[in-house]
Amino acid sequence: MKVRLGSTDIGLARYIGLWTLVVVVFAFQRHLQDKLTGMGWHAVDYLRWSMIQWYTWAALAPLVFRLAARYPLQSGVTFRQLRAPLAAGVAITLLSIFIGAVVSTIFEPSSLAEQLRQFMGQHFATGMLTYGSLFAIAQALQFHAEKTRREIEASRMATELVQSRLQALKSQLQPHFLFNTLHAIATLLKEDALSAEDMLLRLSDLLRAFLEDYDGQEIPLRRELVLLDLYLGIQQMRFKDRLTTRIYIAPDVLDCAVPSLILQPIVENAIQHGISERVGPDCVEVEARRDGDSLCIEVRNRNSSLEGEGSGRRGHRVGLTNTRLRLQELYGDLGQVRLDVTWPEGVACRIRLPLRNMSELDDSPEIVNT
Repeated sequence: MKVRLGSTDIGLARYIGLWTLVVVVFAFQRHLQDKLTGMGWHAVDYLRWSMIQWYTWAALAPLVFRLAARYPLQSGVTFRQLRAPLAAGVAITLLSIFIGAVVSTIFEPSSLAEQLRQFMGQHFATGMLTYGSLFAIAQALQFHAEKTRREIEASRMATELVQSRLQALKSQLQPHFLFNTLHAIATLLKEDALSAEDMLLRLSDLLRAFLEDYDGQEIPLRRELVLLDLYLGIQQMRFKDRLTTRIYIAPDVLDCAVPSLILQPIVENAIQHGISERVGPDCVEVEARRDGDSLCIEVRNRNSSLEGEGSGRRGHRVGLTNTRLRLQELYGDLGQVRLDVTWPEGVACRIRLPLRNMSELDDSPEIVNT
């Protein structure tokens, strides 16, 4: 059985125990006070008087909490706001005095009127103070509950906002990739219809695999490499012998968590600026390894540079802004991405993530180095 105080439930035994502690403390205090003044009654009498007074308030406390919920105090309290709680306090205090006087007539020889006069003189001020204390405790609990509710709501809204932003950043990558791939298919239709058909089928497989993981922001690196392998298959059909790819993955990082579709825009940049805008072949390398508490991923090509401030350099930034924003939202300062020049020529995109293992979402085939 429980006693409800506002929005808080407390066990009946604990509730009675707390008020019994109040009874004993005040009975001892009054007994000690009378002893010091040379007066005194039997200890049982002090305990009985204290029980009548405080157990009455124990019965009335839930009513005080309900009143506090009905008349919540806002910031900048005015007398107008306090009128109703004060009137209720006077009424409840008088009720406690009446109940105490009635119960006392059972144990005392004096009349009800005499008991009322005694209780009014001895307990009215204490009763108002007790009501005020209970009312203040109820208000404090309400403020705390409201603060907690708002914090939870703010946290939920912040989480939803982050998820929405991540989803928007993620979805922005798709039209760019689809446009380039469909343009390549359209070009191949005039030159090699069979290759165009093969590329279209590979694109269908890639989109199907991507949609299976669309709801999640993170997937195992193993699964991300499957998506990358499907993408590279499409690009291999497009550039044939001009494109060589090599993938170096440390076995102990295959189950590490990475943002889904994190590699495709980086590799697309490497291919675009290493082959599409330059003459000759190129080699794109993808490497993933553990470095302390971080997962380091590098995408390198050998046929582009960061020299100059023209469209080439700006082109290298395509996709990097979204990638950087996604890493910031997911990992804060622990997620980093940067571009570096490699020797003798080429560009490396280096990504650093916190090292976290996660359960594999599905059975994915192993990636074989090419």
